[in-house]
Amino acid sequence: MSAPNGHAGNSSASKPNGKGIVPTAVNNELAPHVTGENLTRFIVELQVPFEPSLIEWRVTNTAGDKARGQVIPYADQRAYTDRLNDLFTPAGWTRKYMVHTSPNFQRGKDQKTVAKILVTCELTIFGVGSHSATGEEWSDDENAGTSAEAQAFKRAASCFGLGRYLYYFRGIWVDLDSRKRAKKVPPLPQWATPEGWRRGLRPDNKPQAIREAAEDQGAEANTKQSIDVSLVRQIEAMAHPLGRSLYRGILKSVARVWRPSEIQDLITAKRVLEHMQAGNRGLDRLKVVLERVEPGHVQQVLSSLNISSLERVDNLDTLKKLVLSLEAIQTN
Repeated sequence: MSAPNGHAGNSSASKPNGKGIVPTAVNNELAPHVTGENLTRFIVELQVPFEPSLIEWRVTNTAGDKARGQVIPYADQRAYTDRLNDLFTPAGWTRKYMVHTSPNFQRGKDQKTVAKILVTCELTIFGVGSHSATGEEWSDDENAGTSAEAQAFKRAASCFGLGRYLYYFRGIWVDLDSRKRAKKVPPLPQWATPEGWRRGLRPDNKPQAIREAAEDQGAEANTKQSIDVSLVRQIEAMAHPLGRSLYRGILKSVARVWRPSEIQDLITAKRVLEHMQAGNRGLDRLKVVLERVEPGHVQQVLSSLNISSLERVDNLDTLKKLVLSLEAIQTN
């Protein structure tokens, strides 16, 4: 848990309330008074994009030869805290964290058994309200706690509109160097700058704006391998037969995206669909064998795979092991 603005508090200016550290009236006197009249102004200012100098770019996906990759913009959490401090002062907002660790389970990407660090951040702006969000990271990452904390904080801030505009970006294909870094990052569209935003520009035309930005850097918008809308629809149609865990697991492990619409190249989209179709076939086999195996045996197999229930199967390898194990029991 944290003191106001995530820093150590002065005992004379703050006190525990059983749910974390919150400012007392002494600190609140330093915060701006939020009223119905100026609430709209604060909300509007929270939504304004960060200065371009604060924006960095992260590679989220690479092509087969690793020479090209998709990049998306992001801002360090210090940019978020600075905006909150500027608008509300350090005494005008606070946040608190709750940290949990999941049981160990087999990761689909490399089949390694590992846990996840789960962090919940509750962000409160006095006079405005509170929002909470979660972040997660694999526990074998040496910066797992820091990464999950930052993710949770940013997601909570986006509920107030802060940094929300960054969610409109899709991956932009660029050339990568030998260290898998972008050789040249794309320029930001005008709606993603403070000046453009205040002029009324919005990402309603974001696909065109992002495509033009990519073309300016020689990315060519990947037109030779554009994805047919029907292919995206086929992938989306697999959500119901696969179930939430397996559907999301395949999207994350194969394409590193949350939604099929975020997949940017044809090869990856086809691989996702192939994996999902294979998963559907595996579930059909699982359905058959479940009718012939005692529930007690099913639970034993699940326990041996470190899975709490059938609904927690989130990758093809685990599904395969589950089906083969149950089929072996059926045969015996």
